[in-house]
Amino acid sequence: MGFRIAGGTVLVGERLASAEIALANGLVAETAPQDARVFDARGLLVLPGLVDLHGDAHERALQPRPGIGFPPALALRDSVAQLLASGITTAFLGITLSWEPGLRSLEAWRGLMAALDQVRPRAALDLRVHLRFEADNLEAMEDALVGIATGRVHLLGFNDHTPAILRRMGDAKQVAKYAGRAGVSPEAYRALIERVAARRPEVPAARARLAAAAATAGLPMLSHDDASLEDRALYRGLGARICEFPMAEAVAEAARAEGEAVVMGAPNVVRGGSHLGWASAAPLAERGLVTVLASDYHWPALPEAAFAMVRRGRMALPEAWALVSANPAAAAGLHDRGSLLPGKRGDVVVLDPAGPEVLASFAAGRLAHLSAAGAARLG
Repeated sequence: MGFRIAGGTVLVGERLASAEIALANGLVAETAPQDARVFDARGLLVLPGLVDLHGDAHERALQPRPGIGFPPALALRDSVAQLLASGITTAFLGITLSWEPGLRSLEAWRGLMAALDQVRPRAALDLRVHLRFEADNLEAMEDALVGIATGRVHLLGFNDHTPAILRRMGDAKQVAKYAGRAGVSPEAYRALIERVAARRPEVPAARARLAAAAATAGLPMLSHDDASLEDRALYRGLGARICEFPMAEAVAEAARAEGEAVVMGAPNVVRGGSHLGWASAAPLAERGLVTVLASDYHWPALPEAAFAMVRRGRMALPEAWALVSANPAAAAGLHDRGSLLPGKRGDVVVLDPAGPEVLASFAAGRLAHLSAAGAARLG
């Protein structure tokens, strides 16, 4: 069985036009099968499915309150439903593998990877792993390398939050926040980070080993929170061609000068600025310095951000939608998606632009999400 999505305004290449989309055998097709079901898309937008390079909202499903945890498989099932309701058909779960206990620990990583093996076969969307490896997590190197070698990791991110955490150890409130997330006392957390910092000289060799493994596996790599041009040059030298959440405009400029993708958060656009007081993503995107938006910590922000860019009046929808679909697909080397041309993967989102509200999501040609309003349009 296939589908005909008829009567809508379709993003065809780089323009919007009245057209019909056919889905068959998991792909966008020239024509639909005779027994295809019809989705009435009159008055709606028909767009390529969203590709999210960094979404870690699953952490809230795992631990909705500090110290209150839920089984990883349950959390992932909830996450899949939320992703598809947001029109995200390719999701790189940002899973942090940190030296900290608790939510981002090696134990949590192993639990999530096992749960993904259970959930992925039943999940309609393409569920991938963005390994956010904390530089000082030397004890977890073997797990990370095995995940890369076996194809269970799809994107390697270089994280290095330890220096910033060390600088905040004089602030009791910050210490309490970190300790609460890790599920330990503030005193235990201070002792832990001192032990971690003592092994700092081992980090460069470990980082190079990870990069070599990712290169061998053909994985895309990114660096996270680059604060300086030196940071970007370091990670570029390791093979990281994606610059994620640069902390200074000059870093984004340097990355774009090298033809690299620059990622910032969709919540930044929707809220009108960074919650941390860093650069505002929307004007940087309008200048071509940000090429990809990611959901970061809030999946519904991803489709909303594209429309927020349009409302600013400097970017049409085709260009804005590229920030959340075609561009992230290209950055990840996924050349089979991000457009609705025949032969591409059948990832489609149908939206009511008045919301914008996702009425239906199709993933690999399958109907994966249908709202109540969407159900009334399905024949």
